[in-house]
Amino acid sequence: MKILGNKMSYRKIIDSGLRSADDNICDQDKVWSRYSHDKVDIGEELTKVIRTLDKALPLNLKLRALSIGSSDEPQFRILETAFRSGLYLIDINDNALGVVRERIKRQHTSHVTTIKGDYNKIFLNSKDGKVFFKDTLKEKRIHLATLHHSLYYSEQRCWLDIFDNLYRNFLAPCAAMHSVLMSSKSVNPLTTTWLYNYFAGKFFGVHNDQDLCVFKNDLQTRPLFKKAQVLLRTNRVYFDVDNFEKFMAVVWMVLLYPQVHRYNLKQREEITEFVYKTFWRNKKPLIQEQDHLVIYKGVGFKGLI
Repeated sequence: MKILGNKMSYRKIIDSGLRSADDNICDQDKVWSRYSHDKVDIGEELTKVIRTLDKALPLNLKLRALSIGSSDEPQFRILETAFRSGLYLIDINDNALGVVRERIKRQHTSHVTTIKGDYNKIFLNSKDGKVFFKDTLKEKRIHLATLHHSLYYSEQRCWLDIFDNLYRNFLAPCAAMHSVLMSSKSVNPLTTTWLYNYFAGKFFGVHNDQDLCVFKNDLQTRPLFKKAQVLLRTNRVYFDVDNFEKFMAVVWMVLLYPQVHRYNLKQREEITEFVYKTFWRNKKPLIQEQDHLVIYKGVGFKGLI
């Protein structure tokens, strides 16, 4: 009976992990945000960028920022307090922007503007970018542009056009850009990168090809960024939660199921059992190695990263 009980318990755990594959991606992301220190890591690096700008610019200058795709995430509070002359939040998710709109009204933060839209359509070519700059930003240049986990929604071949447009047509003479992405390569089987590359590769023949390290080198070959500081730092983020269903919810988000890859039931069972044996049974956290890319424009000293 004891052995049977253990088997039943194991089956229940596996079934709970399979159930979480059907969770809404917004709910999965909330689990990730709550039980990892991803947002703390982003906040720490963002604060370094703001400290650099504060040193480079006059203290009485009110700053403006453009947050691309980070909607209602915690770093909004940092941006809201630091950029009092205007904070513009662009996101395609109206529900997330609704959270911000309610907060703007409740907390009287009228300097914050929410904009629903696809940043690819706005910034991929200079013509659309200039219209946005004139109509939405009222031709006021910004001192910071952030892309926190938002470049996932754009192909890497498009990044140069987006960054060229932002750098040339939106940034003030002294300004910065801060991007964050999961590292594209890792040999550590306890990382989100390894999990994605292994299972997406095994079942669909694909791997993560969005690489900020490669992109940094691409930027440094562009004449436009010749005088800019293009800096990269890789940090480790840890995720752990005492609930297997929630743990697996984040794994399905990392594996892009079902939005991109539709693993069949047999494949989902293999993934769930792997996570149970590799992480859960051994009490190992899920690790995310993530890259921070910072571009400083017009800063006459070595910027922080």
